[in-house]
Amino acid sequence: MRKALVIAALCAATFNSYPVFANDDIDALKRQLATMKQNYETRLYALEIGLKQAQLKANLANVKSNQVEKAMVEAKSNSPRSTQNSFNPAISLILDGRYASYSNNPDDYALAGFALGEEAGLDQSGFSVGESEITLSSTIDDKFYGQMTLAFSDEGVEVEEIFFQTLGLSDGLTVKGGRFFSGIGYLNQQHAHAWEFADAPLIYRGLFGNQLSNDGLQVTYLMPTDTFFQVGGEVGNGTNYPSSGSNSGVGSWSVFTNIGDDIGIESSWQLGLSHWEANHIKGRESQYLGDSFAFDGDGEINGLSFVYKWAPRGNPKNRNFMLQYEYFQRDEKGVVASDLFSSSYRGEQSGWYTQAIYQFSPVWRTGLRFDRLSSDNSGNDLMALNTVGLLDNGHHPERLSAMLEWIPSEFSRIRLQANHDNSTKKSDNQLLLQYTFSLGSHGAHQY
Repeated sequence: MRKALVIAALCAATFNSYPVFANDDIDALKRQLATMKQNYETRLYALEIGLKQAQLKANLANVKSNQVEKAMVEAKSNSPRSTQNSFNPAISLILDGRYASYSNNPDDYALAGFALGEEAGLDQSGFSVGESEITLSSTIDDKFYGQMTLAFSDEGVEVEEIFFQTLGLSDGLTVKGGRFFSGIGYLNQQHAHAWEFADAPLIYRGLFGNQLSNDGLQVTYLMPTDTFFQVGGEVGNGTNYPSSGSNSGVGSWSVFTNIGDDIGIESSWQLGLSHWEANHIKGRESQYLGDSFAFDGDGEINGLSFVYKWAPRGNPKNRNFMLQYEYFQRDEKGVVASDLFSSSYRGEQSGWYTQAIYQFSPVWRTGLRFDRLSSDNSGNDLMALNTVGLLDNGHHPERLSAMLEWIPSEFSRIRLQANHDNSTKKSDNQLLLQYTFSLGSHGAHQY
């Protein structure tokens, strides 16, 4: 009986101890929850404060940005337009000099069957400054570009080019106005210092007085095709050789087109067609052995050009080759006169040249050129025409040229050239030594 009472007492004591342990655990859990709640509320409050500060900074930045933009707009609207185009053109200087030696007297030079313009003769014997030039060019604004080139020679200084050209007028459309080299032919568009030989081809000498420039307006359009396809046209005042005088402000006009493409990655080609015409030419002066005479009438010139270029793997730095060909044909009808005679005149003249240039190392190039001309001129006074050299008397002018160049860089060149010239029946052996240096910025040359 006593043993049963002891067991009952122990069980009761154990049962009564469970609520004590449970209450302690619950209190501890409550304290942990309270602490977690306080930490969460603190972090949430800090996050709200940070968010408000960030929003305040963003609003302040927007206010400042609006104020700056407003100030810039006001400054732009209040400033005069003349201050927006500062005069800071790119300047390029070409130094050209040469030494010339001839077996014949250069003052007696003539081109059988062709009337030569004032600048179409040979350079003087010995040393001369050649034709150096200085070019100033710059974008005027986002719509226009301007350029002026002054040429310096033994005869003095002349404005070779001065023109504006549109930028981004429309897809492929470009307008040029002022004085510029005509777009007919291939070589005519280049400055003389960029030519592959020291002198002009004979057909350029006979038809254009070395090079045709134009005072007028040119419009070109680049077709949206996969191949290069350009068309263009020009109108001019007609004061420059081979025209003269003007016709209500428009004395000459021309049209031309150029088509080209690549052949793989190493080769490319370009074909050009052109037509030039001048009506009512008045008093065009020409020279023959020191005597002057004039032409009045109409004239037109048709031209064909072809250029092929090759470079291994498309890189022309070390080696490259170029083949170039041009043909021109001119028809004229009018009157030739001097102080001593006057004769009707019908001129039919044509000529071509072809040249091959091979660069066989990074600093050496060589080339060959061949020219040939022909003419079939007539009039009512053949003796008078013969007196001024307009009858070829069965002789077709020819010339063979060879050149060797040392080109240490794209800014310097030393050229040695030899010509065997049969412009007349008396052959002339010519030796030319030329240097060309480029200082300052210089734009890329055409294809």
